[in-house]
Amino acid sequence: MSTSLRLGVAEFRARPGRALLPGVALVVGVACLLAALVLSDALTRSVDEGAPLTPSSVGHVVDVKPSDHGTDETARPKLDDVLLGRLSAVGRAVPVQVAQADLLDANGRAGEHRAEVHVQQPDLARWPLAEGKAPAADGEVAVDKITAYERGLKPGDQVKVAAADGRPVSVTVSGIMKKGGLDARPVLVAGPDLARKLDPAPFTKEIWVIGGARDAVKTAAGASYVVWDPAPDADKIGNELTFILLPFSVLALATAVFVAAATFRAVYAQRQRQTALLRCIGAQRGPLVRRSLFEALVTGALAGVAGALLGGPTAWLLARTFDVTGISVLFGAVELSPELLPSLGYVILGVVVAALLSVIAAVRPAINAARVSPLAALRDADNEVPPRSVRRLRLVFGVLFTGGAALLAMAAIAAKGTSAAPLAVTFSAIAAVTGLFWILGPVTVPLIARLFGKIGGTQWKLAGAEVRRMPQRSASVALPLLLASSMVTFFLVVLGGAQELTFQYANEERPDATVVDAGDRPLPEIPAQPGVAASVVLHRTGDSAASVDPDQFRTWLKAQNVSGAGELVAGTALVPPQWDDRPFVEAGGQQYKVVGTVPGGITRYTPIVAGPTSGPVEKVLVALKPGVDPAEFRSSLQAALPSHPTVIVQTDADERAEAERYMHLGTVLMMVLLGLSVAVAVTGIGTALTISVQERRKELALRRALGVTQGGLQGGVIAEAIMLALVGVIGGGVLGFAYAEVAFLSIGVPLVLPGLKVVLPLVIGAVAVVVLAVVAAFGPSRGASRIRPAAGLASG
Repeated sequence: MSTSLRLGVAEFRARPGRALLPGVALVVGVACLLAALVLSDALTRSVDEGAPLTPSSVGHVVDVKPSDHGTDETARPKLDDVLLGRLSAVGRAVPVQVAQADLLDANGRAGEHRAEVHVQQPDLARWPLAEGKAPAADGEVAVDKITAYERGLKPGDQVKVAAADGRPVSVTVSGIMKKGGLDARPVLVAGPDLARKLDPAPFTKEIWVIGGARDAVKTAAGASYVVWDPAPDADKIGNELTFILLPFSVLALATAVFVAAATFRAVYAQRQRQTALLRCIGAQRGPLVRRSLFEALVTGALAGVAGALLGGPTAWLLARTFDVTGISVLFGAVELSPELLPSLGYVILGVVVAALLSVIAAVRPAINAARVSPLAALRDADNEVPPRSVRRLRLVFGVLFTGGAALLAMAAIAAKGTSAAPLAVTFSAIAAVTGLFWILGPVTVPLIARLFGKIGGTQWKLAGAEVRRMPQRSASVALPLLLASSMVTFFLVVLGGAQELTFQYANEERPDATVVDAGDRPLPEIPAQPGVAASVVLHRTGDSAASVDPDQFRTWLKAQNVSGAGELVAGTALVPPQWDDRPFVEAGGQQYKVVGTVPGGITRYTPIVAGPTSGPVEKVLVALKPGVDPAEFRSSLQAALPSHPTVIVQTDADERAEAERYMHLGTVLMMVLLGLSVAVAVTGIGTALTISVQERRKELALRRALGVTQGGLQGGVIAEAIMLALVGVIGGGVLGFAYAEVAFLSIGVPLVLPGLKVVLPLVIGAVAVVVLAVVAAFGPSRGASRIRPAAGLASG
């Protein structure tokens, strides 16, 4: 066995805890990596299991031949009954169709989103089921698993759907599909008879042909159609979802490397006297470096095994978190069951990745430790004071990087609206982090800690003194947490700012309420409701325009405090501003002269013509009296139309609520996934405190001898953990907020201050980080409180 290996084995035997300490962060990092892979596998498996299948009896698939770009859709051939008739002469022709229907809620009302109804022949089951059986009778449907999960449905339950004429139809849930509707949009499977009642004109995706020769099918189809071989797994997505969570786990691994490198540096500094003695008796730098790298390799391999074993439970916790927060619904999968034990391939991957990253993290600390001269290493040092030349060089490079970051930020603002602006913001942020918290970290981190030391008692002051005693170590511990918190803050502020800007730019005139049918059916007569100032009925014209009574429209616009309809008379039209260059609007075979414009949002961007009002009623625009709640108007109107369950009322508040829902889901998703990196960074606080307690045994023993209680020692260690956490969270928060505002300015958007919906998650996240830091400090603080004065003073 070589000298390097013997030294490494001896270190593991003598101090196994210290040797393995740098692997703690890698354990969490590898657990995050494998959790992402295992959860992605479960998500992919769930989606693939719900994908439609092509029955084995299908021999040919007929579809429309792909057309050139720009071809008029009306001129394209159709998969219609004529084609079905020709194909039926060759074999059994089965259209694969999708209908639209309204699934009624528990109150018997339709929602904003219509259900997608897949037509399935009883003897050609296409959609896999998780429970129950395929719909066979006319009054049976299978529902997707997301709808069943949210509504608590099971086979045998009754639900109501709206028929084509809007009447409610009660049907039985025969089965629960393995497929989940994306973003809570219902998916149903029904037989042909029920589908025709729900939607007389379903969309035909393709036509299956059972039996017949390929040449005969091609001849029957004609030159405008293509005939394919059936692909049983055509709708499976493979492993494409693997890369959704992977970037965040890679970010957590990168954070783990930062933490491991800082821990290696502290561990090697702790045994510098041993290194100096070895150098004095003739040891060369090469074997010492190889000894350190061998230790790192073994530490990484063990961390990889532990991380791989924790990957499954971590994936399970993430899956439950996604279910509780509603994120799973966005992916069309709920109640995922990732494997708790990873496969052998994932274990090997975890070991290899952890070992490799551990060696990479240890290279620079090992080389620096071997370069220390024996005389310098044998001196007792109570703090990290680099030579004056190093401090001067650090200051120069720190100022250069920080100044460059400021110049790039100003250049990004000056180049607003160009493609170079985002690049300038990105490089400015990288330069700022490098200059302020990497190069100048031993200066800025103690400076921030000093501010906290002034607001607390004795424990806070002692914690601040420890940060100043070891500024390099403190900066190394705070940097990963600072990076993670800055990214969380940046993304949340950008999301919140984008939402506010959306509301500001969309703050154009809109109807107080719009009455429509969820399935675009003609509206019935709308009964008069209290609280209505004015309303106008929009009639269909067969084109993209709507016909109104001019006097009624003017009255409604006045009630909405909107001008612009003074010249609207019979035979004229009003258009949205983007159509103001058109001289006329054609509707119902007649031309209407354009005499003005109205805000697009007020009519939902529908051109308005003063023409016949005898056509079907498409929608009713309502202006409410001041102080009337749109939700109360909706409830009152729908209660007055019990036999028309598909009549819905759209309000501006609904759109805001939908936008806020997506904002909430995006916020939660970012906080959960970026929280993986925060969790890894917090482990650095625990390892740093463990080393700090080992180094200060004599100091802590002296405190005990002077009368400090065990609780007092524990409180001091916990105060140091909280201080490091606050330095990372607040420093990163300020940096992330600053660059979020720079990003807004670089795209030509005015400064947007984050609202409560952004600040509150950030505050909750900061509190969670502090709590995690306290948990990470529990072990070191317990170790500090158990130091006996006599034994501690005799050590070292």
